[in-house]
Amino acid sequence: MTDVPEVAAANGYSVRVRVAEGSWSVSIVDPQGREVSVRACSDETEARTFASTVGQHIAWLSEPRFREIYRLAGGA
Repeated sequence: MTDVPEVAAANGYSVRVRVAEGSWSVSIVDPQGREVSVRACSDETEARTFASTVGQHIAWLSEPRFREIYRLAGGA
């Protein structure tokens, strides 16, 4: 498995892109460092595009709104 550096923002969440044995995935990591969501991707392009979108949302949204949009625990 190869980890790609995380993108972190002021709201505390981060996004991580991973590739393991040719399979790509994107995970959302909460402020405590727990992986709270994982999305399998068909290839590197899809993984990096989704991670970029999540990273923008992390930068733009408050933690409560981010949790709500991504349906994470603690969301409204």
